[in-house]
Amino acid sequence: MRLAAQLLRALTVLVCLACVSASFQQAASAAEDSNQPTDEKVGRAITRGLDWLASKQSRRGSWSANEGRYTTAMTALAGTAMLMEGSTPIQGRYAESVRQAVDCLVSRSRGNGLIGDPKNDDRYTYGHGFSMLFLSQILGEEEDERRRDEIIRVLEKSVEFSGRAQTSDGGWGYVSAKDGNNFDEGSTTITQVQGLRGCRNAGIAVPREIIDKAIAYIHKCTMSDGGVQYSSKGGGGRPAISAAAIACLFNAGEYDDTHVPRMLDYAEKHLSNIANNGFGHWHYAHFYYAQVMYREGGKKGLAYREQIEKRLLSEAQSDREGLFWPQGYIGPVYTTATNLTILQLNKGTLPIYQR
Repeated sequence: MRLAAQLLRALTVLVCLACVSASFQQAASAAEDSNQPTDEKVGRAITRGLDWLASKQSRRGSWSANEGRYTTAMTALAGTAMLMEGSTPIQGRYAESVRQAVDCLVSRSRGNGLIGDPKNDDRYTYGHGFSMLFLSQILGEEEDERRRDEIIRVLEKSVEFSGRAQTSDGGWGYVSAKDGNNFDEGSTTITQVQGLRGCRNAGIAVPREIIDKAIAYIHKCTMSDGGVQYSSKGGGGRPAISAAAIACLFNAGEYDDTHVPRMLDYAEKHLSNIANNGFGHWHYAHFYYAQVMYREGGKKGLAYREQIEKRLLSEAQSDREGLFWPQGYIGPVYTTATNLTILQLNKGTLPIYQR
């Protein structure tokens, strides 16, 4: 009994020493990380974040939001974040994940041109638009001729679908104009325009009238103070949609659009203070506002970038798979993919996000 007690005490001491050692190691690691230059911290966060996304990819190459929703949109967003790192379907740290994402989205192309599943993809125009953007950015990196031709066919059909899905006012709703009784709203419109612009940049024919109608739609939704309202039918100015609308106009090549100055003023008023959470969809808003500020550049752009990096790094969480952002009701895949896009904009990897 005495020997057993002595062994137990010795084991307890060893366990305590191990815990203390682990605590010191964690503290040392945290101190080392806090002393790193910001660029190194961001680079480390990007790698660990992409590692986390890669670990969450399904065997079919897809990602999903909470409750298995928005599979097409999440797959395109996560895949795009990996493209921004520099990976392609044939090379790079995330080549396998990118290749599987391409396979997944190509397989989701339907006969009518929709990329997605209207039965399981809630608000399927989001997934369609983000998929056009992702696949258009991958096209120039695809070396397999057969695969490249397949992606071109998918994108050509997707453009035709977007044209048919556009509402009479020039916008898009959560579903096609036919399925949604001609309902439109700003955020899905921006998603379509960015996807179409990506296709056009990649050499896919996009009828100019589709883009012209979309620009007219944004003008119609822009209020006197520069805020862009929820829908052509009303709904009041929304900071998130306003930031997205500016990015949309820039993507459409409308840098000198007469509406832009007051739209920028409105967005700056509501979004330049990173700590401002007094509006809905914070991550969505800054997903687009970061694109706007990156294109704007200068002192304002640099100051904004320093703020957004600081906040995103402070909010990140870690687990065994890497680093992620759990905020938001859509889920961590969405938030992590959009935040990683923000953190990688200054790489200028993808044509759609270049100045």
